[in-house]
Amino acid sequence: MKKIVCSVLMALMAIAGMAQSGTNSPYSQYGLGQLSEQTSGFNRGMNGLGYGFREHNQVNFLNPASYASIDSLTFIFDAGISGHITNFKEGGKSKNAQNANFEYAVAAFKVGKRVGVSFGILPYTNVGYNYSNTQTLYDNLYGTKTTTTNLYSGSGGLHQVYLGAGWMPFKGFSIGANVSYLWGDYERSITNSYSDANVNTLSKIYTATVNNYKLDFGVQYTAKLSKRDELTVGLTYGLGHKLNADPMCKIISTNSQTTVSDTTTYSVANGLAVPSTFGAGFVWNRENRLKIGADYSLQKWSSVEFPYYSVVNEKPTYQLSDKAFTDRHKLTIGGDYCPRERGNKFFQRVHYRFGASYATPYLRINGQDGPKEISVSAGVGVPIMNKWNSRSMLNVSAQWVRQDAKSLLTENTFRINIGLTFNERWFAKWKVE
Repeated sequence: MKKIVCSVLMALMAIAGMAQSGTNSPYSQYGLGQLSEQTSGFNRGMNGLGYGFREHNQVNFLNPASYASIDSLTFIFDAGISGHITNFKEGGKSKNAQNANFEYAVAAFKVGKRVGVSFGILPYTNVGYNYSNTQTLYDNLYGTKTTTTNLYSGSGGLHQVYLGAGWMPFKGFSIGANVSYLWGDYERSITNSYSDANVNTLSKIYTATVNNYKLDFGVQYTAKLSKRDELTVGLTYGLGHKLNADPMCKIISTNSQTTVSDTTTYSVANGLAVPSTFGAGFVWNRENRLKIGADYSLQKWSSVEFPYYSVVNEKPTYQLSDKAFTDRHKLTIGGDYCPRERGNKFFQRVHYRFGASYATPYLRINGQDGPKEISVSAGVGVPIMNKWNSRSMLNVSAQWVRQDAKSLLTENTFRINIGLTFNERWFAKWKVE
């Protein structure tokens, strides 16, 4: 009973943590925000590799077919946090920002000989930024100058809670699905103010609230290549659909002298959506000591529309545009090395991990592609060995991520990820002699 209560409390901590933004990036002011990695502690050491992994002692929610490989008689609970520092560069100027976040909480257990179940909570997108710029406008005719300040701020994001199952109808082949509830909101604002008291302050506030479903499916097949080697191939598909959300835009004009405001509100019915997603990957496994693999994913963002506010011929409009996004391709390679997973010595059971990724942008910003992403990571899985438990693990990894685009902001992020996997034997029956 104490274990159940502890798990529930940790899940509630995760929900509270999800309410906080996990980014400082100005790029999160576009689209649904900055896309989250949606990986657990052991995946992050390999930079998110996971479509072909079938781990008996880790929760791999990247491919729900993997739940069928979870050890019987055990309950796995995995929770993770991260902290990062980001350097922003633009136009010869540089600035650092720090952030920390409770990343995820997931669990898995076996409900039958060939069926595994998992549930958990994790972020989907993050919105979080606050910056400003100031310009001086000169009127040569009257010899006056006016200072204008643009303030940009945003917060929020989407979160995902899921329930999934994996089934192995015959040896080596498994299928699975995650059914998720996607929820959250965001608020973005742009405020234009002037030093001239005769000019009104203009604010644009964009808001949306999402409450909808998400469906993901997975398949895995493992082929025995030799007595020492096997190959696992994984495929995933995420259903793209509208989110039944009505994004709004408020235009507020405030008289700087009287502080009287005039507000106009626009909205777009069912104006947000998530894309169809396809994933494929493989892992080559030699005696459960060395595992090397690669993943490829495609998110069909180009088929998703997003609302934009514009003024055409002095007529303001807020309507959907099909120019907001572009398809996102991502390639990841990585591996895991463990000298002896079931060895008696501590260092025999340590996992050493590495990974690297390249991803094209999903955003279109001012008519050009947004930032591409290059990242590398390295990590370790440290076994927790004591007289009560020798199956739990502490996963620690470091990751460097670079986002840049021509004529736009460059971001370099160094992130530390910490995940703790509790692997408890819950369902064994004790015999008394």
